[in-house]
Amino acid sequence: MNREALDKIVHAVLYEGYILYPYRPSSRKNQVGRFTFGRVYPADYARAQGGREPCLMQTEFLVRNESKDAVAEISVRFLQPLAREVVRLRAPVEELTGETEEQGEVVPRLEVGANLYQTWQEAIEREVALSPMSLNDAAERKHEFEFPASRQTEPIRREDGMTVGAVVRRNSAIIGLIEMQVELIEPDAARIRVRILNQTPLPNEFLENQEAIALRTFASTHTILHAAGGECISLLDPPGQYLEAARICRQIGAWPVLVGDENAHARDTMLSSPIILYDYPKIAPESAGDLFDGTEIDEILSLRIQTMTEAEKSEMRQLDEYARRILERTENLAEADMLRMHGVMREERPPNEEFFNPSRPLEQVTVQGVRLKAGDRVRIRPKKRADVMDIALEGKVAIIESVQEDLEGVAHLALILEEDPGRDLGLLRQPGHRFFYGADEVEPIAVSDK
Repeated sequence: MNREALDKIVHAVLYEGYILYPYRPSSRKNQVGRFTFGRVYPADYARAQGGREPCLMQTEFLVRNESKDAVAEISVRFLQPLAREVVRLRAPVEELTGETEEQGEVVPRLEVGANLYQTWQEAIEREVALSPMSLNDAAERKHEFEFPASRQTEPIRREDGMTVGAVVRRNSAIIGLIEMQVELIEPDAARIRVRILNQTPLPNEFLENQEAIALRTFASTHTILHAAGGECISLLDPPGQYLEAARICRQIGAWPVLVGDENAHARDTMLSSPIILYDYPKIAPESAGDLFDGTEIDEILSLRIQTMTEAEKSEMRQLDEYARRILERTENLAEADMLRMHGVMREERPPNEEFFNPSRPLEQVTVQGVRLKAGDRVRIRPKKRADVMDIALEGKVAIIESVQEDLEGVAHLALILEEDPGRDLGLLRQPGHRFFYGADEVEPIAVSDK
């Protein structure tokens, strides 16, 4: 396992959305909606929400064990939000005491001389590692973990030494359970199920308190599997003999992919991420560093940061270590660094419809012994799962708009999603409402199933 390469990917996804442009707590974007990926809520809150919010995450992996000595090493990582509050005292004091602090007022920001102190939610990185588990036999294991509550106070002093405020950092105690199960699907292969449950108590009076909920939530939760002595099986592109086993693997709030050296065909490690990734994800070499705002691209964000006012930059610089690094790195970017971020063409793929010859429409095609034509219903079963759309469309019911033949004489189906409110546009062949799949990537749906 290439730990360095793995940590880069985990860190990028772990902190996705931690802080958003314009990288200031006064921005509305940074007051709501942070820590949105991979949340595992306290079970009490999930029940109060009628199950709409998850209190567990589940990943199922497939591993080959031809060596008969493979073991699964599981670790779970997540962020625990931590409250950082700025307290302004009623009057300056020589020494901060618990009483004077309690009489103070929590404020969004406090300026003392050249220093700016801001109320904010930071994060603590948590990691829980399980002892290795043999893949030779079916087995189950449960691992409970707990991280205690803590509270730290740092006085804020003026130049004359008088204390005018305090920075208070506090986090709640959290309790979790990791369940691991090994199931043999054949003598040389196993299915591994990992479930992460948040068992942190949440008193009834906090069920509507968003801060109390956040401080007890596992955020950006990930599962890492290292199959020492074994070979992980890609769930995006599984070998033929494991297609059915991969299809029935059930993921809840997570998506497992191979990680490591793709050129070396490394298959000993998988990362289950709350964000959909491809096998062997990589950090773009053109990127100068983390920006945490995946809804934008590095070049645009960097240009926007460079055009901030000095007051905005000062607020950003004094927010926390992550914001400061972004600002300093961006301000020191050389022209060559900016040009490198402009974009690189790594693989050229023609648009979807260029694969098809419009002069060769077909009236019908036979799939699984059933003759299919325009207007018939099918269920989409992508084989290569080449992109995110393939993942999203898996199992969806679609209507055949037309049957077409490509330049090599292979039949393909132009499909319109049955649930698409704009399917009329698909029938008019408007972009974005038709999807193309091979005849072997659909299942016929009988008339009786309508």
